[in-house]
Amino acid sequence: MSRVLKLVFLFILLLTAQTGFAGEDVSVSPMASKLQDFGGGWAITNSMITGWGVSAAIIILISWLVGKPSVLPSKGQAVIESLITALRDLLEPIVGKKAFPFAFPLLVTFFIFILMQNWMGLLPGVGTIGLGHDINGQFHITKPFIRPFTSDFNSTIALAGISFGAWLIIIFKFAGPKLIIQDIFGNKANKSETPVVLYYVLSLVFIIVGLIEIISICIRPFTLSVRLFGNVFGGENLLHGTGFFFIFYFMELLVGLIQALVFTLLSSVYIGLICNHGDDHGHAEEHSKAAH
Repeated sequence: MSRVLKLVFLFILLLTAQTGFAGEDVSVSPMASKLQDFGGGWAITNSMITGWGVSAAIIILISWLVGKPSVLPSKGQAVIESLITALRDLLEPIVGKKAFPFAFPLLVTFFIFILMQNWMGLLPGVGTIGLGHDINGQFHITKPFIRPFTSDFNSTIALAGISFGAWLIIIFKFAGPKLIIQDIFGNKANKSETPVVLYYVLSLVFIIVGLIEIISICIRPFTLSVRLFGNVFGGENLLHGTGFFFIFYFMELLVGLIQALVFTLLSSVYIGLICNHGDDHGHAEEHSKAAH
């Protein structure tokens, strides 16, 4: 029976590859289509429409599920609370207890927003309804009316910019300039246990490492945006190139979830790398006082 299923699957795959878009360019343009151009660089694109629509849908859906919050939660409220609790348990140890209450609303919004936007590309009509022309007797869409928000590089750059800006605000608020400089450029060796000459040599090494770290920090918005854009845009091309073969829908569901989680986790890690040290120092001081 398993052999039969494998042969059927192989037959369907070959049939899709042969009959789907032979000789046709089915690649998706990396540029979002302008639905309304106001000139001067201002325009409304299909990805923007999708972003606004999904954002409104998320707000309406959560409001409908939660309704009027109560001590004895409804089924909808229980679902949302379970999601928030799971994210809290995952992210709080990474971010640190001090900065977590301030950072969590942004992080949970990132996850839900990016997840829904990633999965938007799997809905019927997204990317397949719009203006185009005939190629070999088949209609090819060149200007779709709706496109996944995260398949537009401008959108992922904006998300990464928000993440980076929030990171700056949070670390300066909860860690402060002194701890930030110490974390990036400070000597991590224990001065009382390290020979004097070696300690100062290590200080120079850590300064050089700190300069490299500054470069790494500066390119974080780019790497965050490229990672998200590349995976979503690649998935969009895969679905179009295989004639929306059903097997790849399941794979793209998983990719959409993973990429939303990766973006959220990386944003959390960047905050925790600095702010969580402050928590460690605070706990160490408390233990020291308790010991005395």
